[in-house]
Amino acid sequence: MDTQYVLSDPEIMSGTPCFRDTRVPIKTLFDYLEGGSSLDDFLTDFPSVSRDMAVAILNLSAAGACNT
Repeated sequence: MDTQYVLSDPEIMSGTPCFRDTRVPIKTLFDYLEGGSSLDDFLTDFPSVSRDMAVAILNLSAAGACNT
């Protein structure tokens, strides 16, 4: 799934869906949250991901439009 926030490119992380213009896999956000970390923890550890990008992915996931 490619959106303004997600890019899946075989040349970047072997095609793993990542936040656009980063090498941060989308799955990492969900791993953090599932592990009990906060969104702020994730954003601190991955400063290349903006809050807007992370929130948009969470909203897409909640709507069932994001398949990680």
